Amino acid sequence: MSKLEIQTLTLSVADKLLCKDLNFLITQNESWALLGKNGVGKTSLLHSIAGLKDINAGDIKLNNRSLQDYNRAELAKEIGILFQDGLETLPATVIELVMLGRHPHAQSIFNDSEEDIALAFKALKDFSLTKLGDRKIDSLSGGEKQRAAIAMLITQEPNFFLLDEPSNHLDVAFQVSILNKVKEILNEKKASMLMATHDINLAARFCDKFVLLLDNGENFCGDKDEILDPDKLSDAYGCKIKKLETANHMYFYLE
Repeated sequence: MSKLEIQTLTLSVADKLLCKDLNFLITQNESWALLGKNGVGKTSLLHSIAGLKDINAGDIKLNNRSLQDYNRAELAKEIGILFQDGLETLPATVIELVMLGRHPHAQSIFNDSEEDIALAFKALKDFSLTKLGDRKIDSLSGGEKQRAAIAMLITQEPNFFLLDEPSNHLDVAFQVSILNKVKEILNEKKASMLMATHDINLAARFCDKFVLLLDNGENFCGDKDEILDPDKLSDAYGCKIKKLETANHMYFYLE
C-alpha cells in the first residue's frame, strides 16, 4: 500500500517560517485538503512534497524511503502536481500536452503505445476536451487550459495527486463537475490527493482529512470535524467564520 509521510517538517522562505514540526500521513485512496490564508505557505509545502523545493528540517518519506533517495523518473510515477500558475504557453496541441502525462511510463520517446493513446483520449473525454484536442494550448481560455492541465495529470497516473488551487479559472459548474470526476478517477485507481485551496466549502465537499497552516508556523492536521472548527478557522484566516450544517454538507461563511 502506497503512503506519503511528512515527518516533523520545518519549512521557511527567506526569513518567514511557514510550518514547524508538521506531521501527517497520507495513505491509499485518501483525500486531503491543505488550507490557510494567502501567503501562509500552501504552495511552498506542495512543492516540497513534490521534491521541487528543499526543506529546512524533518523528512518526507514515500513508501518508507526519503524523497531525496528517488530520481526524477521514479518520483514522477508516484507523485504528480497541478501547478497553481497553470500552463505556460506551449507550441503544442491539447492532445500532445495530455500525452506528455505518459512520459514517466513511456518505453520509448519515439512511439506511443496503444494504451497511452487510449488513456489520453479518455482524459480528453472525461474533462470535456474532445473537441479541443487539435487546438493549440495558447489559443485556449484560462478554464480550458486548467482542464487540459488536469487531464495531463490524470494520464500520468501517479499514486499521489498534489493539486494547487484546482478550481482556478473554472466557473462554478466546472469546479464541482471537474472535482467530481477527479475523485471518481482517484477512487478507481485507489490513488490519493492533497488539494491546496482557498475555498473552505470546496475542501469540505471533497476532502475528509485536513492540514491547516497558520501565519506563525503553527499547524493542525486531522479529520474534518476536528479541523473545520469555526473558532480554529477564524484564527487561521483572521476573520469570523461561521458554519452551517445540512444533512449532506457543511457550509462556511463570514459572519
